[in-house]
Amino acid sequence: MKPKNKVPAHLSDESKKFWTQIVDDYGISDAAGLKILRVACEAFDRAQLARVEIDKTGLLVLDKFMQAKSNPLLPVERDSRAAFLAGLKALNLDVAPDCHRIGRPPGS
Repeated sequence: MKPKNKVPAHLSDESKKFWTQIVDDYGISDAAGLKILRVACEAFDRAQLARVEIDKTGLLVLDKFMQAKSNPLLPVERDSRAAFLAGLKALNLDVAPDCHRIGRPPGS
């Protein structure tokens, strides 16, 4: 029996739960898959942290000349979300199940 893959300790509780679900549901055990999943979870956490700060400070912040500008964390959130989704895609977890077929459900 293989030893269970350890959840990276630095991940948020939400990401730890996601990690466990994905590893268990999809049987990810190879080194590359685990690294991709770790990086995806880190990107998710970074996006969440940026979102919390953006919620506190707002979409616009004042610069040193008291001019409104976009919050510099907006690209961090955007890029981190994109990295998370890219990680899921790299693990082939972006494919929706084929459950919505045209026509009547079978057996009706």
